[in-house]
Order: sequence, then structure tokens, then C-alpha cells
Amino acid sequence: MREHGGNLDLAQRRFGGRAEDWIDLSTGINRLPYPVGEVNARAWSALPARAEIEALHQAARHAYRTNAAIVAMGGAQAAIQLLPQLAPRGRARILAPTYNEHAGVLSVAGWDVQEVGELDALAGADLAIVVNPNNPDGRQSAPKDLLALLPRVGRLVVDESFADAVPQLSLASEADRPGLLILRSFGKFYGLAGLRLGFALGNAADVAKLAAMSGPWPVSGAAITIGCRALRDDAWAEATSARLARDCVRLDEMAQAQGWRLVGGTSLFRLYETPDALAAQERLARGHTWSRVFAREPAWLRLGLPGSESEWTRLAEVLTR
Repeated sequence: MREHGGNLDLAQRRFGGRAEDWIDLSTGINRLPYPVGEVNARAWSALPARAEIEALHQAARHAYRTNAAIVAMGGAQAAIQLLPQLAPRGRARILAPTYNEHAGVLSVAGWDVQEVGELDALAGADLAIVVNPNNPDGRQSAPKDLLALLPRVGRLVVDESFADAVPQLSLASEADRPGLLILRSFGKFYGLAGLRLGFALGNAADVAKLAAMSGPWPVSGAAITIGCRALRDDAWAEATSARLARDCVRLDEMAQAQGWRLVGGTSLFRLYETPDALAAQERLARGHTWSRVFAREPAWLRLGLPGSESEWTRLAEVLTR
């Protein structure tokens, strides 16, 4: 399995404690999730109707400010798994370092995969992938630069899994352009990763192909009910974006007090350069706070944002021991 955050079972095996004893900051998932509310019994017992799935699509168009074709899927990861099948195998270039599933999935499918460090180096690829804002360093690519790249590649996939709090960065409104495909994650910003919901937006032909590969019931009735509710709750999204912006500053100040240097991040996680990331991870883990380290970058430590005030207090206590 490729390296990921969220591996709390590993932390428990090494440092003990029950899952509920831990603050899992190893992911970029909002720890103050959208309030789910009640889900009616039919959502659990009946197959989703086409009209219900279309209502979810309309809610997503509202949230992402687009009129493009869209398909709901079991998380952005489900779309990533299908990308190799959208076109014959060829040359894929990925703006890196980034989320490692993109390269892994394409390589397993037989694509010629190259990781590059600059946006212009993607030109000439049959398939170009940009995560925007990027995971794990938060690098941002300007929409105008991505649109300028579009005619220079066969297909451009922009993974916007962390773009909810920075809508000005999104290309969702341009997603109907030929050759452009946008991926969105629901679970990260809304803090409901276990719901397994995400979307692909693009031109009608690409979206129709993804929909056909996904099957007639790509998401659950519960995901439809909760997704429709959350994606139309503009007040919650605006308040959450503002809170996350404040919390980023708060976490950066705590990290700076430890002598850690901010490398970058998004509104849902921060990446720091430390003298020894494994040592910092172990120090945090002894206080039952889990973080993310990177085998290729031994100084990098990534932290999600604590949720409740009690989590912030616990983190501060661990850091000041």
C-alpha cells in the first residue's frame, strides 16, 4: 500500500490507546464536520433513484459554481482509479511532489508516468495532472496558467480536493472545456470522509464515460441526502472557511514556537520543516496525537488542524512538554 495519512491503527500498535484516545492530525480532514442531521430510513433501504442522484449533481453545481456536466462518485479516489481508462495508454506527466495515488494508479495501468517540478514541463503529455492547491506543500497554480497549458496537453486533470476554501482557485466554472477534467472531494472540507463522496466535472463526453464506468448507483442514499444538504449550506461553508483561515494562523504560530519552518499548506493542513520529523512525530504520538511524515523528505511533518478547543489544548500541552 502506498504511503498515506489516516493510518491510526499503526499509531495504536506502536504507542497504545484506543482510537477515541487519539487526535488524528495525519490527514487533511476537517475535524469539525458538517452536522449530518437525520437521514430518513428510505436512504438506507432503497436504491437511489436517478432523480435523487441528479439532485445531488445540482447541489454540487451550486457549491462549485459551475454548469458543467458532473458525476458523483465514491470519493475523488474513485475518479482517480478510473482515469487510466479514459484514453488509450500513453505518456502521463504529474506536477510533483503530490498525492501519490495519481502516479501509482497510472503506473499500474501501464501508463508511462513522469513526475515533473514545473507547470510548463507538463506540456506534450497525453495526460497531465495538477493537484491545486497541492498536497502536501499547498503550492497553488493560477487558473490562467492552467488554462494556458490546456491546449498543450492531450487531457488536463486538475485535482481540486482541497479547493473548497479557496473558490477563486477553482476551474470548475471552466470544466466543460474539451480536454479539461476537474476532481472534487466532498469528505475533506465537510469532514465526512467516511461518507465516500466526490465528483468529477468535465465535458459531456468524459463525464458520460466516467458515469458509465461507475455504474447505475455510484453513491449511497445516505451520501445523496447528506451531500445535498451540505453542498447547499452556503452559510456553513463560509463560516467554516473563515474559521479554518484563523486556525491556520494559530497552528503556524504554535509550530514556529517549536522552531519549525512553514513549508506551505492549505486551509486543512500545514507542512513544516523540522530538524527530525520522525522524532517530532514520536514526541506527538506519546501524547496520542498522530501526524504525517514522508519517507522522501525526512524533515517534513504535516499536521491537520485540531477541531475542538480541547484538541487545541491537548496539542499545546504535548508541544510544551
